[in-house]
Amino acid sequence: MGNINGNKIINLFAAALSSLLFVVAVICTIGRINDVNGGQSIKILASSFSMPRGRSQESTVTEKRTANSPDSASAEKSGYTNEKSQSSAEVSYTGSDEPYDDESKYSGDKLPVIEQHIGSSGYGYDNFSVKNTTDYTIDYEKLLSADLGFKISSENKSPQVLIYHTHTTEAYLINDNGHYFTDYPFRSENPEKSVVAVGDEIVKVLEKKGIPTVHATEIHDRTYTGSYDRSEQTVYKYMEKYPDIKVTLDIHRDAIGYDDERGKYKPVFTYNGKKAAQIMIMSGYDPDNEYGFGHWEENLTFALKLQQKAETLYPGMTRPLYFGDFTYNMFINNGSLLIEVGTESNTLSEAKYTGNMLGNVIAQVLSENKS
Repeated sequence: MGNINGNKIINLFAAALSSLLFVVAVICTIGRINDVNGGQSIKILASSFSMPRGRSQESTVTEKRTANSPDSASAEKSGYTNEKSQSSAEVSYTGSDEPYDDESKYSGDKLPVIEQHIGSSGYGYDNFSVKNTTDYTIDYEKLLSADLGFKISSENKSPQVLIYHTHTTEAYLINDNGHYFTDYPFRSENPEKSVVAVGDEIVKVLEKKGIPTVHATEIHDRTYTGSYDRSEQTVYKYMEKYPDIKVTLDIHRDAIGYDDERGKYKPVFTYNGKKAAQIMIMSGYDPDNEYGFGHWEENLTFALKLQQKAETLYPGMTRPLYFGDFTYNMFINNGSLLIEVGTESNTLSEAKYTGNMLGNVIAQVLSENKS
């Protein structure tokens, strides 16, 4: 009997010791990860992809998609730079006219903004990567060598590109000081402070490059419910007025929160010594033509060409291209894409700088496909 009790005690002691060693090992591992990554929390280190909720047009979408548990495989520390100037990648935006925001008017909590460069994630091809959440196997070589399915005419002076905004009031921070206030207005009907200002930069470059473009600045999101329905009608209105429109780009800005929204995350890269917002190109999928989106593969071709060109001209500019089961307004034609320019915690100056570069990327892809 004494031996049996003794064995039980020994077994219990061994089990307790094993548990203790396991806990110590976990703590040491977490500590090592934090040391390697500059002491930042695992949640903050991770980047995220804004995850649309399904394949529908999302006419009842709620507040901007956020990510509280981002994918740690897709983030790198901030400071990604590209100091190599290329004549084909020249930008004209200086940002010298940006206003200063007097922060004394805010009374909310002051929370941190974390700068990160979102690097490669998902499948890597050539100089870019793609997050493919579908069951479709992308033939990158085939699609990148294919025609766009439409051509921009060098002779036609009528608008052939439409820039618009489903969420027209999405705005940015003004000051770049590493924090924001909880009562900061991340939405604005002032086009000089919202994503409309980014669209203006895109339009300026396209026009300068000889690609006639029209910019729809109508506000579609005074209420979020139905915003995609309203922007769809706007697109059709412009296409009726300008029947030569072949490209319709819905320009947004993203939002990425972490730690239960006790902080915000902004994706950045540096070009020619100046910080800019990263972009995320989104391309949808409708294999059964359930939403009248039978040309989704042609849209994907356009998206891949833009992604590759952006990384060629401005390395680090793109987050992984997001290819998933959604449509938004991409079913309208084979030149329809949604592009996120930065997040709400990027500054207006960073976003407009990127808009200028994005205009150049779009212009080069379209010029290579002129009739």
